[in-house]
Amino acid sequence: MLSASELADRLARDAEAVCRHYLSAGRRVGNYWIVGDVANNEGRSLYVHLAGPRAGKWTDAASGQYGDLLDLVRETRRLIDFRDVVAEARHFLSLPRSQPASPLREDTDDVPPVDRPAWERARRLFRMTEPLAGTLADRYLRQRGILEGSAHPALRFHPSCYYRDLVSGRTMSIPALIAAVTDPSGAITGVHRTWIDPTGDGKAKVDDPRRALGRLLGNAVRFRFPVSARVSVMAAGEGLESMLSLSEVMPGMPMVSALTANHLAAFRLPVGCQRLYIAADADAAGRHGLEALSRRAQAARILPLVLAPELGDFNEDLRQLGPERLSARLRAELTPEDALAFLPA
Repeated sequence: MLSASELADRLARDAEAVCRHYLSAGRRVGNYWIVGDVANNEGRSLYVHLAGPRAGKWTDAASGQYGDLLDLVRETRRLIDFRDVVAEARHFLSLPRSQPASPLREDTDDVPPVDRPAWERARRLFRMTEPLAGTLADRYLRQRGILEGSAHPALRFHPSCYYRDLVSGRTMSIPALIAAVTDPSGAITGVHRTWIDPTGDGKAKVDDPRRALGRLLGNAVRFRFPVSARVSVMAAGEGLESMLSLSEVMPGMPMVSALTANHLAAFRLPVGCQRLYIAADADAAGRHGLEALSRRAQAARILPLVLAPELGDFNEDLRQLGPERLSARLRAELTPEDALAFLPA
C-alpha cells in the first residue's frame, strides 16, 4: 500500500492530468496550470507547478493556501477524513488516460517562483513603499471620492511595482496603491496591490489590475483599528474602496476590508466585539460572505448588523449619490448610540 508521500509523488508525475481532472476551469501556461482557486473558479490566482523539482506543488496567491496534489484533491473535493483523500487519489490513479500528458520542459519563469514565503515577500514589498500623500495613488483615490486615504497607515504608494501578465509572460513596472493586510496583532501578513495608470486615468490598462499576495485568510486591511485596545463596535466588508468610502463618512469607526467575499466570511473577529456592522456588496458572493460572517458572529455572541448600499457598493454610493445622502442612509441603519458616536452631526 502506498504511503501518503508516495501517493503525492505518483500524482506529481502526472500533474497536468490531475489539474485537467480537478481544476478543469484552468489552463496550462508554460510549465504551470493556472486557475482561480481550489473551488475551480476561473481566474489566475492559483498556479500548479507541472515540471521540475516542484512538480505538483501549488500556491494560491490570493488566499495564501499552498500544498501538494493530495492537498489539492482534498480541497477540490472538500474532503475531511484523510482516508477519503487517499481513496479519491487511488481512484484517480486507476482511471484510464484519454490522452498522454504533454511533454514538459524544466521550470521556467512563466510564473514567479516562490523562493520565499508569500507573507515575507509581502512585507518586503511594503517596506519598499512611500507615504501616500500627494502621490499618484492618492490622486487615484481622490478621483473616487476618497479624500482621506493618506490618513490611513495601511495605505502606501509604490512608484514602480512589478507586474507580470500570467498569460503572455510579459513583465512591466507600474505605479501601484499598496494596502497592508495585517493579523490581530498588527503584523503584516500580506499586501493588496492596485496598479494605476501612469497618466492618472484610473486603474492600469492591464487584464488584472488588482492582486493580493500573502497570508490573507482570517486577516484584513485595517482602518482606524487600534491594535492594543479592545474594539466593541466595528465594520467589516469586502472591497478596499468600498470600506474606505464608509470611513470617509464614519471616520471614527474601526473598519476592515477583507478584500473578497470568501475572506470576509473567514475574518477573525476581535475579542470584546459586541456589535459588528457587515457591509456587503450587492451580489451573490457578497451575500454569501455576509451570511457566513453573520453566523460566526452570532456563535461568538456578537450582534451582526447589515449595512446595505443603494447601488453596487459604497464607493458607488459615495461618488454618485454624495456623502450627505450616504450619511443619511447610514444613520437609519446604525443603532442610535452608534449613529451619535460615529456620524458627524
